[in-house]
Amino acid sequence: MSNFTTKNLKGDIFGGITAGIVALPLALAFGIQAFGGIDPTGTNINPSALGALAGLVGATLLGFFAALFGGTPSQISGPTGPMTVITATLISGAWTASSGNISQVLLAMSMAGLFCGLFQILFGIIKIGKYVRYIPYPVLSGFMSGIGVIIILQQLYPLIGLKSPVQTIKMITEFPTIVANGISLNALWLGLGTILIIYLFPLITKKVPATLVALIVMTCVSLLLHLDDRLIIGNIPKGLPMPFFANSSVDLASVNWIDILKASIIPGLTLAGLGSIDTLLTSVVADNITKTKHNSNKELIGQGIGNMISGLFCGIGGAGATMRTVVNVKSGGRTPISGMTHSLLLLSILLGLGALVKWVPLSVLAGILITVGWGIIDFKGFKDIAKIPRADAFVLITVFLLTVFVDLLTAVGIGMVIACVLFMKRASDLVEGGYSSSEMTNFDKESPWSDEGGITPDMMHHIYIQRLNGPIFFGTITKFQEVMNDVPTDAKIVIIRMRLVSFMDQSGLYAMETAIKDIQARGTQVLMTIIQPQPMYMLKTMNVIPELVPEEHTFKTFEECTEYLKTTLKQS
Repeated sequence: MSNFTTKNLKGDIFGGITAGIVALPLALAFGIQAFGGIDPTGTNINPSALGALAGLVGATLLGFFAALFGGTPSQISGPTGPMTVITATLISGAWTASSGNISQVLLAMSMAGLFCGLFQILFGIIKIGKYVRYIPYPVLSGFMSGIGVIIILQQLYPLIGLKSPVQTIKMITEFPTIVANGISLNALWLGLGTILIIYLFPLITKKVPATLVALIVMTCVSLLLHLDDRLIIGNIPKGLPMPFFANSSVDLASVNWIDILKASIIPGLTLAGLGSIDTLLTSVVADNITKTKHNSNKELIGQGIGNMISGLFCGIGGAGATMRTVVNVKSGGRTPISGMTHSLLLLSILLGLGALVKWVPLSVLAGILITVGWGIIDFKGFKDIAKIPRADAFVLITVFLLTVFVDLLTAVGIGMVIACVLFMKRASDLVEGGYSSSEMTNFDKESPWSDEGGITPDMMHHIYIQRLNGPIFFGTITKFQEVMNDVPTDAKIVIIRMRLVSFMDQSGLYAMETAIKDIQARGTQVLMTIIQPQPMYMLKTMNVIPELVPEEHTFKTFEECTEYLKTTLKQS
């Protein structure tokens, strides 16, 4: 509980409130997306209302307990795109398998949440969190881009007032036929208006979340237009959420527990694995902004507790949410109090403001999710695909296609296997090419203000020399980032020695690019020496050299760099 302090209480409360405002439309949208596979024809079931409630419950309970027990002080947790895609598949399958038994559906979702939490707690206990750093960038890029595409494809249908098919293939192949039967222009204009506001409103001010503005403005517009009731969420039950065994929508007497367990264990494990990756990546983002260090295993335990409680109360599972966490940090949030404040705001909506939420148009939420999906797609990775090594490009495209057309767990699993095999091949080639095994060790940070040959005592007051020992690839970038974060802020010149860096992959390249930008942002000059052929090819192909580091600031020998320094420092 050492993360709890009232020294930053004002910032935590303001950050939590701001994050809660951002979380509201996303919780509604993700919840409704999760229940999109339910066909209410011939029933009195409103899947939109059920989904909105499940999204709010998940965001409220997971957000509170993950903040209370987690290991990333400024993290905001709740439903996320990747987790919702898996939950939607689970709910759709349970609906079909049970022939429309809503009790079976809600119980399958709840049990999957409980299993998800149990597996995450187990991950934390056995300290598996540190291994997330070994996921290569192409795997993450292809995976997240695939998730983004799935979200966009799913939301194209509610954007025009129609119901989306469950399978991705059908979303694509059946689109012309479904659209030919007629679309709702009202829904389309509301959805497009939402997207425009989200992208244009930040040009006016960034102090108010654009998603909230879009939600309020377009809901008011829909009320003025008197839209068809089918285009809005509908009545959402208000009051404290109830556990599944006390939920009036769940008839335990009609439940087949064997089928429930079969339907929920594997999705629970998938949610746990995906949620852990999603969460810890967000934790790294929070660390980079706040200059702190999270406890990955404690964070997994906190997420597990949060997802278990969320599942117990029929909320959808979630993870650490990058956008909401960044909003919280930028608004002043630094301790778990901010995450708990965000949840208390959502709880107040559950308790009394549900009557207002029911008027939100589904196409408005679709517009919000389309912008979320667009933001998830790694356009930088695809833009660079012709420049990066062919092996990395192959992994990225394979994972992307498997994510979109097969399933998420298969995509990550196969992607990791391919990436590991390709890396072993690269490492073997490097050793056979004459690199000794001792040069392929972890990074070794040289003592500050090192006395390299040719560096005089006067020069040492201005220069910091960073020697990198070994390849920079997906398995070493965490250590590389730690080393580069230790570069003194008062150094005028940083020399990065690359003699022992025999290899650099896409993950390493992007990490190097970020590190150089961070150093240069302080007004510090970056020089690079003795760059080996493969890293030089990567740096030039991706324009790190000369766009970030000019050619004249790279040197074939350290002696050439020393001569340059003598001239430069003498002039200054």
